[in-house]
Amino acid sequence: MNSESTDISKLYLVPTPIGNLEDMTLRAIRVLKEVDVILAEDTRTSGKLLKHFNIDTPMLSHHMHNEHKMVERIVKRIQGGENFALISDAGTPAISDPGFLLARACIEKGVDIECLPGATAFVPALVNSGFRMTNLFLKDFCPLKKEGKPD
Repeated sequence: MNSESTDISKLYLVPTPIGNLEDMTLRAIRVLKEVDVILAEDTRTSGKLLKHFNIDTPMLSHHMHNEHKMVERIVKRIQGGENFALISDAGTPAISDPGFLLARACIEKGVDIECLPGATAFVPALVNSGFRMTNLFLKDFCPLKKEGKPD
């Protein structure tokens, strides 16, 4: 999957474990080992994960304070032949973590994106709730503070 590969370059959205490193998928480990660069929300947190799985792919910090400045540069690098993986500290990138802007820019520029399946907090919480799932509707995350009446 490195730059010399004949595959089309792309952005991989790679879920990371939520609390238990054993929840990391084999495919996620392989992708993180094979891409050219890993974009990490917090390189210190992600560094522990990568070290645990013997992944030595270079990392760049990609978080809410710098993502606006980095998006175009990353898209150009992918268009130039590099493969990138985006990881958040826990769970799937671009849900409530950085990544939405980069994913949207890739789509607008015709850059391939692949979101791997993996750890989410939402599905286990829902299944463990015992609620019937026949008419499920998810609007948004609940606010952290009371904000008045819901929409």
